[in-house]
Amino acid sequence: MSEASSDIGLVGLAVMGQNLALNIADHGFRISVYNRTTSKTDEFVAANPDTPGGLIGTRSLEEFVQSIKRPRKVIILVQAGGPTDAVINGLTELLDPDDIIIDGGNALWTDTIRREKDLNEKGFRFVGSGVSGGEEGARFGPALMPGGKESAWEELKPIWEAIAAKVDEETGKPLEGAEPGKPIEGGVPCATYIGENGAGHYVKMVHNGIEYGDMQMICEAYTLMENLLGMTPPEMSSVFGDWNEGVLDSFLIEITADILGQEDPETGQPFVDIVLDTAGQKGTGKWTSVNALDMGIAAPCIAEAVFARCISAIKEERVAASQVITADLAPFEGDRAEFVQAIHDALYCSKICSYAQGFQLMREAQNEYGWDLDFGQISMIWRGGCIIRARFLQKIFEAYKADPGIANLLLDPYFKSEVDRCQANWRKVVATAALHGIPLPCFSSALSYYDSYRSARLPANLLQGQRDFFGAHTYERVDKERGHTFHIDWPAADRPQIQINP
Repeated sequence: MSEASSDIGLVGLAVMGQNLALNIADHGFRISVYNRTTSKTDEFVAANPDTPGGLIGTRSLEEFVQSIKRPRKVIILVQAGGPTDAVINGLTELLDPDDIIIDGGNALWTDTIRREKDLNEKGFRFVGSGVSGGEEGARFGPALMPGGKESAWEELKPIWEAIAAKVDEETGKPLEGAEPGKPIEGGVPCATYIGENGAGHYVKMVHNGIEYGDMQMICEAYTLMENLLGMTPPEMSSVFGDWNEGVLDSFLIEITADILGQEDPETGQPFVDIVLDTAGQKGTGKWTSVNALDMGIAAPCIAEAVFARCISAIKEERVAASQVITADLAPFEGDRAEFVQAIHDALYCSKICSYAQGFQLMREAQNEYGWDLDFGQISMIWRGGCIIRARFLQKIFEAYKADPGIANLLLDPYFKSEVDRCQANWRKVVATAALHGIPLPCFSSALSYYDSYRSARLPANLLQGQRDFFGAHTYERVDKERGHTFHIDWPAADRPQIQINP
């Protein structure tokens, strides 16, 4: 058995696991690693002999566990679901009470709640931690969203804060320039305790749902430029590059400019033109949408982004339909430069609505699951490391700092003024796209959400009447106290009889 000399251990040496292990070792922590395929462990350790903290390769779970200092901290980065449960079951036969198991995968938050309850009953501590930023984030600084017992977080905190992405304390801008063996020094770490049991994985799920919306909205801006304005990929690359210098400054806008400027190495054509127009998904956007429906929270931007991927997947059916279903549409005759600015404003306003929906969803979840979420801190850790990192998040952080209990980000003075400034262009884009047959599911649903949220009266009064007519579901009245319901004997509508239901 190896001597217990490691500060932490990690199971699962796929790319994310390898990169996170190297990140930990770069920060001076000694880390033991284990993979079911021992040759992968041997190759990984041999390829990285000089990390500041040191990598300890182990060839069995027994050797792995014995090599870690007590109370042991073990990270699991394997496929979510059954494989994660299998690793946990193997570890619990070897770990001691009070040891900490950290699931860093994209776990369903309800699985995390179940696992923590089970492991706590056995005397272990469990942390379900969201890890965002992809392979590069894992290597040089992810955003980290841990949930579980606070005592477990306090044990993990020095490592998690060290390896997390860092942002400037005053501006909130990400600090960049990390290299192998030379991590970023200083700054505010993008890691904070989220809450009990499944809170960390839940917040990571919502992050991913917002990510779906961000990506789809950028695609909608792209399709307007391409199919309505006839812009070339290099022209669009320049526009997105310019946008990345302003309020839309973000990781996703930055890489969009890079993608649109990339040539296909095989044909020399613009790379984006030779990529098939279908998109896959791993399920977190779907989870977010289903959960929003379950809790009765409107999150149409996220749901529409998921549906957009679904319809993209039926490529052959769409191609066949395009030969049958047509529309007589006039060409665009407006000013191209002015409309590019309008697209910018529509993207910005839609983005504000999408994030407002995500934060409302988290607000309801904390009531559902008994969490106490700090939305300012959540927006803070999303400013760096994660896929949705953006300048925009600094303003969300400031909004919740000024009013932690604000009901919706659209009510914040800054965001209200920004939408007031940009909404004419937003409406222009959605209307023009409809007239020219350009699908904008997220831009359009975001505008409908905004107009619905600002409406003192919606047509649900008629809907209540319909439900009472066909199903005797009752209705409420504007001239009576909320909570009191009534029913009309509809078959005798010519002489209605009102029944009061206390």
